[in-house]
Amino acid sequence: MTKKELEEMISDYRLYKREIERLNDLVYGIGVGLPSRFGNAGVAAYGVEATMPRGSSGISKSELDKLDKRERKLLYRIQGFQDKVEFVEAAEEMITDPVQQIVFSCMMEGLSYRAIGKHAGVSREQVRRLKDDVLCHLCQNDHLCQNWQYLKYQKQTV
Repeated sequence: MTKKELEEMISDYRLYKREIERLNDLVYGIGVGLPSRFGNAGVAAYGVEATMPRGSSGISKSELDKLDKRERKLLYRIQGFQDKVEFVEAAEEMITDPVQQIVFSCMMEGLSYRAIGKHAGVSREQVRRLKDDVLCHLCQNDHLCQNWQYLKYQKQTV
């Protein structure tokens, strides 16, 4: 993985999150957003409704077979974007220096050098150096490179 690829993935993090939300609205229905693991959170069920089994929020195998080609492609795109988001979030956990963590999280938010420098109280040049250090550190991490190769392989097979 090159520094440029990693930098683009980090800067596109917010785009991936918004696209996942938009595609989930298309696939699961307007206003549903991400499928909840807890069903109707915050709504208590009483009487007979409380004892009835609840269906899973995901799409079953039979429902997946009935989906048309477009919906199936959307599900694959959602999964690809979710993998990229998880990859960037896993990369964030590999940074130990607090200042580098701040720079990385600001990069994920899409802030400019000037905004990051103002937030961290350092110059733009120092932000650039910190950013390069973070990217070099992550590119040299073997575990992260293996995850990247897995993502690239998965992308080719889909």
